[in-house]
Amino acid sequence: MLPDEKKKILVIDDDLTIRKLIKHHLLNKNYEVSEATNAIDGYEQLSKANIDLVLCDVTMEGIDGFTFCKNVRQDEKYKVLPFIFVTARNSREDKSKALEVGGDELITKPFDMKDLILRIQTLLRRAEIFRIHGTKKNLSESFSKQIPKILLVDDDLSLTKLFSHSLNKENYNCIVANSAEEGFNIAKSISPDIIISDIMMPNIDGFTFRKMVLDDFQLKSIPFVFLTAKNNEKDILDGYNLDITDYVIKTSGTKVVVAKVSAILKSLGKERQKIVSELNSAVDNLRVKVVPDKSPEFGNFIINQWHQPFQGIPGGDFIDYFLLNEDNLAIILGDVMGKKWGAWYFTFAYTGYVRSSVRMVLQNIEDFVPSKILQQVNKSVYQDSKISEVFTTLSIVILNKQNMMLKYSGAGDIPLMFKDSQTGQIERICSQGSLLGFTEDGKFEDTFVNLKNGDSIFMVTDGIMESRNKDGEAFGVQKFNQILSETNSHKDDFNKIKLDFESFTDGQFEDDISMINIKLP
Repeated sequence: MLPDEKKKILVIDDDLTIRKLIKHHLLNKNYEVSEATNAIDGYEQLSKANIDLVLCDVTMEGIDGFTFCKNVRQDEKYKVLPFIFVTARNSREDKSKALEVGGDELITKPFDMKDLILRIQTLLRRAEIFRIHGTKKNLSESFSKQIPKILLVDDDLSLTKLFSHSLNKENYNCIVANSAEEGFNIAKSISPDIIISDIMMPNIDGFTFRKMVLDDFQLKSIPFVFLTAKNNEKDILDGYNLDITDYVIKTSGTKVVVAKVSAILKSLGKERQKIVSELNSAVDNLRVKVVPDKSPEFGNFIINQWHQPFQGIPGGDFIDYFLLNEDNLAIILGDVMGKKWGAWYFTFAYTGYVRSSVRMVLQNIEDFVPSKILQQVNKSVYQDSKISEVFTTLSIVILNKQNMMLKYSGAGDIPLMFKDSQTGQIERICSQGSLLGFTEDGKFEDTFVNLKNGDSIFMVTDGIMESRNKDGEAFGVQKFNQILSETNSHKDDFNKIKLDFESFTDGQFEDDISMINIKLP
């Protein structure tokens, strides 16, 4: 996110001094700032201004910050709106509650302004990627079966009514335009699967319309069919010289038109499947794997992994294991998101790049400290201007089989889930490190956990937490923890979560699915 983009930040706090302090520093960073003294004012500001990020206190009169955030998240417009709690409350319960209601960060007062600005920049950058290139839901839809959209352009109202009725009856979504100008504007807005156009139209005829489409980068690859009464040889040849898909005479009848449209759509479907097949073939030919076939055996630890690429296409999640020495094993879980959700070659290539960078550092590291490993990888990524433009999260865990110690550090990743076998309590082990390559110093920190028999650690990517059921409900942290808490520590909680997740989503995932479980029996 570039400061000169003038992002607008909403600051909600009943403390005037805090609001003015934050506003002063945000203005210095070239942000626009809106202020609200309570949740009601906050709702009003959201409704009338195009807010890019919210900074919100928790303890306020009337509606508190947690309730405000939870209510805001129920509106589809604000599902991915960056939301940071800035509060004096800093208990583990508060941090857990902040995430449960949909907050992205919780920063404790008094806070370091540089750290707050960094968090703001990180979340705005992530939101910008979502805004420009769509959400994971949109990606899912792009590979899912949809009702094909057909744009029919013709100034003859009776004929468009006849043909559109026949196409809609065959379960196509036929959108009608009565002029080339109207058709071009509609095509730009909906990106149809096929464009069907008459030739003889006032103002702009079909040939000129076809040239307009060919000159537009967004539209030129869409199959184009002339449906016309002009049936002499010259017109037909002129049509095919404009690189059309088919030329159909109106007197052929509606059944012929529907049959030709169906054939074109089937061909498109086969082409898409071919692309997916080629992607998988490319992976095999390169002999590169971003996920091992199975997890390793290491001392008394039981290590399980589950990886399901989205729609079978190699994507942005990667898993790796690296034996540092006889007693120490590194476990790496990462998630790379490219500039385009559908740009699988791009994502896969950069996933391999980051994975290779991690391995290079691990091969030369002498101090087995996750934060130091992350910082070296971060420096390498930061210095590459292209790689640093990619949204990348990374978790590194080092296991020691002699002292049963787990060391962890993360870059912009999802917290680890730790289940204590003795108390049954589930703890979120959070990392405060920034996204990989976002800043030269990622401010990575280490967490140490002494594991006991029956203890269980889960590492997951956001595909688990963000996948939804048929009612639109996200699997989420609460569901994950509920399943984990109901499972006996000495039972197979890994497969229990996997099976319950598949049942919850009916096997329809919205992204790559990756989960690693580390356990002492």
